Amino acid sequence: QVQVVESGGGLVQPGGSLRLSCAVSGSTFRAYVMGWYRQAPGKQRELVAKITPFGSTNIVDSVKGRFTISRDNAKNTVYLQMNSLKLEDTAVYFCKARLEHDYWGQGTQVTVSS
Repeated sequence: QVQVVESGGGLVQPGGSLRLSCAVSGSTFRAYVMGWYRQAPGKQRELVAKITPFGSTNIVDSVKGRFTISRDNAKNTVYLQMNSLKLEDTAVYFCKARLEHDYWGQGTQVTVSS
């Protein structure tokens, strides 16, 4: 069973930065398309960023220029660097590993507040 574990969330002031990490178990990490999603209270879960096995990235417009996704295949880990955080970035952030199936983590809370 593939395990996906997020970390790095927390409370940050507007304009601040956080880096989320997502560790994936198993030996096929480099084959996964990895994605970061978020879900704010009362809203649907939405894609934030994704990265292919070849390193191609897709960042949604609402965070483009502020968030960066990267992966370290040697560490089975994908990262989400979040800069210039805004109040509206507050959400639970989820990591997903996708190959033949989708594997989700339990989520990590990011709260942007003054």
